[in-house]
Amino acid sequence: MYAVEVRDHIMIAHSFKGALFGPAQALHGATFVVDVAFFRAELTVEGVVVDIGRAHEALKGVLGPLNYRNLDDLPAFAGRNTTTEVLCRHVFDRMAEAARAGTLGAGSDGLARIRVTLHESHVARAWYEADLGADAASLQLIS
Repeated sequence: MYAVEVRDHIMIAHSFKGALFGPAQALHGATFVVDVAFFRAELTVEGVVVDIGRAHEALKGVLGPLNYRNLDDLPAFAGRNTTTEVLCRHVFDRMAEAARAGTLGAGSDGLARIRVTLHESHVARAWYEADLGADAASLQLIS
């Protein structure tokens, strides 16, 4: 399996509901490093997994509406805790839409899988990964 990964970051504010979150129930900020990996079994005739430039532009487009925003105020997250895991799925869904729409250029149509990783700090990250078009997905939290 071949893979290409692009990276960007976002700076957000948010708060959580529920005793589980302790002091994180108060409004606080976070900076996430965001990696998106694209997988395919064979390279395109051009010899790539996907156009890296277009993939990076698509990621910037997905993250732009979140950057420097209070996620508590965004309709997309109304009534939800915007945990790292929830944000992984949000970014995954939009990057999968970009792949299906051909926005990523050469290789979009042959992608088998996408993984989105949000690095919360140097000791913790979460990711969401799934086959494109598949219902099965896995979520991992590393700390």
